Amino acid sequence: MTSHVQPVNPMSEATVTAGLIVIGDEILSGRTQDVNINATAVFCADLGIELAEVRIVPDDMDMIIEAINTLRARYSYVFTTGGIGPTHDDITADAVAKAFGVALPINPDARAMLETRWKESNIEVTESRLRMARIPEGADLIVNSVSAAPGFRIENVHVMAGVPVIMRAMLEALAPTLRGGRKVESRTVAAGVGEGTVGGPLGKIQEAYPDVKIGSYPQMGHAHVMTYLVMRSHDIDRLEQATAEVRKLVDTLHAERNITIPEDTSA
Repeated sequence: MTSHVQPVNPMSEATVTAGLIVIGDEILSGRTQDVNINATAVFCADLGIELAEVRIVPDDMDMIIEAINTLRARYSYVFTTGGIGPTHDDITADAVAKAFGVALPINPDARAMLETRWKESNIEVTESRLRMARIPEGADLIVNSVSAAPGFRIENVHVMAGVPVIMRAMLEALAPTLRGGRKVESRTVAAGVGEGTVGGPLGKIQEAYPDVKIGSYPQMGHAHVMTYLVMRSHDIDRLEQATAEVRKLVDTLHAERNITIPEDTSA
């Protein structure tokens, strides 16, 4: 099967974007709690890459293929986690090969990496373990400094392990190969009122600053009402202008209601 999906050219975008596909029945069943989404979000933010979408899909060939083809056409980079181990339900490599319409042979470099580690650990080479050396044709290996079993990169899709410590090691190995974008800065203003009070005028500020993302996040567990207003943008000047408008709004609301924000909750 040959795919005709054309990946986004990451060099053509001022903003570098990414999508993440978390693969595994164990995530959706609740058996395993995912921590890779947060790790990827932090990693992308540090590089100035905007993580724009996350999908969690089961160990289903068609669903994995659909997610890969959709996201690789939409974003500069796609990261996947999970499904590249030695068992029958580890089908991510198979799905990626089918998505790109290429073969999935045992890669000699991947096999050498694995056999070297197995020899050191006195682990038997088996057909099942060699599944981890199957790499789509045309892909480059992603070094795994933890357990040797590599991930791989094909065009703008980066396939990594689901085990968190291994996945983070693979991200670090990838970092020098990725193009960063404009860093997103954020500002936070603490409002001692609920979302219902601040929502209307905050919406008008958002309309005036469409290039600044403004979010409101009510906080539970405080002895008083508290809503954090967070502004995010690549454009620092516009960010500061929008933040000044939000602070002015909050100060006005506080003055009208004689509200004082405790120091430990101010932003």
